Amino acid sequence: MSASTPSSRPAVTEREAREVAEAAREQHWRKPSFAKELFLGRFRLDLIHPHPVPDDEAAQRGEEFLAKLRDFVETKVDPARIERDARIPDEVIDGLKELGAFGMKIDTKYGGLGLTQVYYNKALSLAGSASPAIGVLLSAHQSIGVPQPLKLFGTQEQKERFLPRCARTDISAFLLTEPDVGSDPARLATTAVPDGDDYVLDGVKLWTTNGVVADLLVVMARVPRSEGHKGGITAFVVETNSPGVTVENRNAFMGLRGIENGVTRFHQVRVPAANRVGEEGQGLKIALTTLNTGRLSLPASCVAAGKWCLKIAREWSAAREQWGKPVAHHEAVGSKISFIAATTFALEAVTDLASQMADEDRNDIRIEGALAKLYASEMAWTMADELVQIRGGRGFETAESLRARGEKGVPAEQLLRDLRINRIFEGSTEIMHLLIAREAVDAHLSVAGDLIDPEKSLGDKAKAGANAGAFYAKWLPKLVAGPGQLPTSYGEFKREVDLSAHLRYVERTARKLARSTFYAMSRWQGRMESKQGFLGRIVDIGAELFAMSAACVRAELLRSQGENGREAYQLADVFCRQSRIRVEELFTRLWTNTDDLDRKVVKGVLSGTYEWLERGIVDPSGEGPWIADATPGPSQKENVHRPIR
Repeated sequence: MSASTPSSRPAVTEREAREVAEAAREQHWRKPSFAKELFLGRFRLDLIHPHPVPDDEAAQRGEEFLAKLRDFVETKVDPARIERDARIPDEVIDGLKELGAFGMKIDTKYGGLGLTQVYYNKALSLAGSASPAIGVLLSAHQSIGVPQPLKLFGTQEQKERFLPRCARTDISAFLLTEPDVGSDPARLATTAVPDGDDYVLDGVKLWTTNGVVADLLVVMARVPRSEGHKGGITAFVVETNSPGVTVENRNAFMGLRGIENGVTRFHQVRVPAANRVGEEGQGLKIALTTLNTGRLSLPASCVAAGKWCLKIAREWSAAREQWGKPVAHHEAVGSKISFIAATTFALEAVTDLASQMADEDRNDIRIEGALAKLYASEMAWTMADELVQIRGGRGFETAESLRARGEKGVPAEQLLRDLRINRIFEGSTEIMHLLIAREAVDAHLSVAGDLIDPEKSLGDKAKAGANAGAFYAKWLPKLVAGPGQLPTSYGEFKREVDLSAHLRYVERTARKLARSTFYAMSRWQGRMESKQGFLGRIVDIGAELFAMSAACVRAELLRSQGENGREAYQLADVFCRQSRIRVEELFTRLWTNTDDLDRKVVKGVLSGTYEWLERGIVDPSGEGPWIADATPGPSQKENVHRPIR
């Protein structure tokens, strides 16, 4: 087939979109999953306790690199300059290349450092604490950029061609989102038309983090079905300097001002078939599988944010006095400091546990990784918001302004701006709720899915009914009682501070969570997928239970290693007590909420019923369409691609 102009954006029904997403997800569970079992009401503490740890050689290699990285960011990185200029200086990027930071996750045989996921995330935390833009640069390059997809799905020839470049010289980016395509990839419009031994790419990609400076791109494009071609969304490695590739804009944001994020247009770009990653139609599966561990880079940055919030809160609250004593000793401020300390401990516990589980590869961590991303991004934002409140007017003031009038330049407001995106990219909170909920109810859909599918025949429904009856006859009785009701359970966690009670709570609550999910499926059946408010709360409860489990297990690990064990137990205890309050509120909101009323109001808003409420303002928005035109064709703009050499 010869190259041709791609067709207009595909029209996709809700069912078709769901089928595309379903085909992309991993269909089977070949390994155990702590979080999956948790949502089914089974508290498998044995899957995470004793807490896994890196082997000595991996730990030594990781610690040696962290020492070098710390020296570099302390002596060579000027965070204020990056924020002021909205750009990471070329010499800093060159220095990171020389340090090997772009090859942290790449195997040593390809010139990388071969760090474990645990130490890779520790490095991202360290680099991101100096400048979040640096953390994003490094993680976008190797968490979702070329190295990770090739590690999982690339051919040996592809690894030998591209990985040495990614380890030392080349920057990579991942291109999936389009101006009119976010979390609904079924509407992907960028095409890759087979033409001899090549594919010809046409389309526009939006929010291409690292795209402005990247040398190599992972591009998701739709291959038309034709003779000899299965077709479907497919992944390609594309050289950014290929004819027809144009970086049309360097985007600017409220935070992360130093990131190189752009709009990239492809016009008749020829890509060798040898650059296709995996088979045709595997693109979304490659993307989702890559994100299983790739998402852990976000919790790593959130851990760094929590640690910094704690440091500033401690120092400021001891120095600032009001009404005769440091503000830390006023309960209204002290409760915020306690929340920051306990939550930082829990986020590090969640991140390290999920990372170590990824390294061991004994468990399927698709839910754990997603929960870590969801929970960390939400809690880190809250911690940063509380820090701004603790700092008062100084929290709202920029670091540059503080320095200009002679005070310590604390960039609290910048942290708030920088963290805000974590609740959106690599899966917004709302999408993460749906993704995790789908995995959490997988066992139910496997046995009863046909029963609630309106398009299935009576015969299929009868068979599904029989299978469901057999499954639930065995499963439901197990949700009635368990170790959480025995006062002696988890006794190894009973020290000077008693964490065993919290683990018993997790076990009991996991069963309650599973019963609630079953009741909801029985009540709403096929309408369950539309109950996004309910599903979101179910997932949030599971996230809290996972975090409580991780916090307790980490506290026991630190105690056994003689590293601040007593203090770790105290922090885990406080976190679990705070978490339990949130869990109970979420359970109440499962059934007592305004979801139905909210839907009615939304209909009224969209129909203009409440348009009178908008009177009395002016809209400062500029002119232009809500979504930019992304019609394929040659670029009409200057190429702002800026390779760093």
